[in-house]
Amino acid sequence: MKPEEIKFGDWKRLFFGQAPPEFYFELIIRGLLVYLLLIIAMRFMGKRMSTQVSRIELAALVSLASAIGVPLLSPTNGILPAFIICILIVGMSRLIAAMTLKSKKFETVAMGDLDLLVEDSVMHLDIMKRVRITRERLFAQLRSENVKNLGAVKRLYMEANGTFSIVENDAPQPGLLVLPDWDEEFISENLTRTNITICKECGAKKPQGTQASDHDVKCTNCGANEWTKAVVDK
Repeated sequence: MKPEEIKFGDWKRLFFGQAPPEFYFELIIRGLLVYLLLIIAMRFMGKRMSTQVSRIELAALVSLASAIGVPLLSPTNGILPAFIICILIVGMSRLIAAMTLKSKKFETVAMGDLDLLVEDSVMHLDIMKRVRITRERLFAQLRSENVKNLGAVKRLYMEANGTFSIVENDAPQPGLLVLPDWDEEFISENLTRTNITICKECGAKKPQGTQASDHDVKCTNCGANEWTKAVVDK
């Protein structure tokens, strides 16, 4: 379309484009075929397409959307190429799924692996940096699970699909506060400060033999030298 053909107020072009009226009846057939194609494709790709998807399912879903979008709206493109691409995508997805069942190594490469972010109430900041999870993001996730301090967490995993899994301690333990410091009233109502000194960055305990006033002592887990008192649930 030439630039001089675009005029403000051309409502017919804005709403109907340049396609002939017959194309809008054809859209009904195209839409039904594409909808049927998606239902069949997702059925063959498995139940995980309806829940949390892995990177493989996500790539397949984006590819399907890209393949289907053009023939659905363009009168100059047939719908057969979308079916061919769909068959290829479904076939590749099923092949990858079969290979992941046979090889654990291939599954890790294709699907990713889980990462241990918190172990025994202490954060692994090096792993969090590698997977690009900030302390604030992790704390927000813990708060959404009604966890107020790291002492309640025995393990926190980041799954291959990006979700979090929390294993809580059987009994409350002192740990690093995950609530915002400014919410003092809520903190005093629900938590008790202890005499246990822990790292303000990762939650690891201060090395034995050091005094609470020794601010130059570095954390053996993360190397930070800022300390605070652990809290425990009331």
